[in-house]
Amino acid sequence: MTQIVTNRKAFHDYAILQKFEAGIVLRGSEIKSIRNHGVSLQDSFVIPEENELWLLNCTIAPYSHSGSFSHEERRKRKLLMHKNEILRMKKALQEKGVSLIPLSLYFKKGKIKVEVALAKGKKSFDKRQAIKEREEKRSIGRAVRQEKE
Repeated sequence: MTQIVTNRKAFHDYAILQKFEAGIVLRGSEIKSIRNHGVSLQDSFVIPEENELWLLNCTIAPYSHSGSFSHEERRKRKLLMHKNEILRMKKALQEKGVSLIPLSLYFKKGKIKVEVALAKGKKSFDKRQAIKEREEKRSIGRAVRQEKE
């Protein structure tokens, strides 16, 4: 598995409940642009429509050598998953405050996959608590390293 891009802001803004792997329908110029790291998951989200999942607001930069066969930067992209998984997600999304967000894009056996998560938004005090815990871990790590030296 080769990581292409991660949505780091998602881990800060949301509490991750459950993760899923999905395929994604892309055009040739989009794949080439992704291989050149011209992709961003910032502010992107997933919505269910009927029995399909769609990735919205994912920015894939236009490929420089595609000419007239280029793609739209922020078009709606279909995600590929089993029907029973999609139905399970739709049921979970009916709960208040639960969202479906993409966490990362990566290569798996030559195919581009999207890691999608059911997530619940954090309140501002939850974010402050997470930052405080991270700072404590860093200070403990620094102290341990200084003792070894």
